[in-house]
Amino acid sequence: MNYIGSKQRLSALIFKSVRDVVGKDLSQKVFCDLFAGTGIVGRIFKPEVKKIIANDVEYYSYVLNKNYIGNHSPFSSEELMEELNNLAGIKGFIFEEYSLGGKAGRTYFNSENGQRIDAIRLQIENWKQISKITEAQYYFLLASLLESADSIANTASIYGAFLKKIKPTAAKQMNLKPAVFKETKNSHQVYQQDSKQLIQKIEGDILYLDPPYNSRQYGANYHLLNTIAKYDTFAPKGKTGLRPYFKSDYCKKRKVLKTFSHLIENAQFKHIFLSYNNEGILSRKEIKEVMERHGKYDIITKKYHRFIADNSEKRKFKAKHTTEYLHILEK
Repeated sequence: MNYIGSKQRLSALIFKSVRDVVGKDLSQKVFCDLFAGTGIVGRIFKPEVKKIIANDVEYYSYVLNKNYIGNHSPFSSEELMEELNNLAGIKGFIFEEYSLGGKAGRTYFNSENGQRIDAIRLQIENWKQISKITEAQYYFLLASLLESADSIANTASIYGAFLKKIKPTAAKQMNLKPAVFKETKNSHQVYQQDSKQLIQKIEGDILYLDPPYNSRQYGANYHLLNTIAKYDTFAPKGKTGLRPYFKSDYCKKRKVLKTFSHLIENAQFKHIFLSYNNEGILSRKEIKEVMERHGKYDIITKKYHRFIADNSEKRKFKAKHTTEYLHILEK
């Protein structure tokens, strides 16, 4: 999934840094990914640690992490995937509100794919209701649908807007592909909570933080993934069909410093790693001052290519690179 803030390209640096600080043997460590997003970092550490605690306030993220992190034992899925892929399309909520030919006139998906998403989503829910599938299979199938739908979405990476014309990748027929997870002997925990509350209830050895760093709210940028995942009833708002969404304090200049300070103060973890780049609302100096109050502080820097969500962002930024900071605290 093409995701804003994804640490896919920085995962090797994060993994090496954690091992350099904490030690190469992580087998008895509890690792928490508090702002998990698509779960990229948690997936890397999952085979290496005793337990992963994954959390994100967004439901689409919860679904992805219930599969990629929460699922750890094998089960059969081939027949289920085949049956879903062979379903006839249905003119349901996604078709009518977010697809070409639907009553709302929004073109996030072409007509066929919108109907396929509706049919598959309804069938998954039906199977859950009649207990044909387990909870593990339910989140596996939902995660597979989210990623498959995202791959043929008619957008410029995020769902803040749709394209007027169907682009080539969005014209392809959506085929459900499996969201394959790593198997482990140990079980893991996945939450969907506000980090301010959850940090006071959990403890462990390694805390990884990757909060929003600018004013863009993830609930708005990825609202349609939440809608597919929840498949609930609401009245879409405006041209983009926005749904009500959670507004993070990390996206608010007036609240972010206090919120971050509260998190670090209440974190019951010996080692804390914070990913944050040079364009964030919090300054490097502010982060250092907060973390230094609670223990030994260090920092690692890494330049990498900027994520460009759409053509409009190319006009906004002159620099092709951004600098990622990995702030490190040993409490």
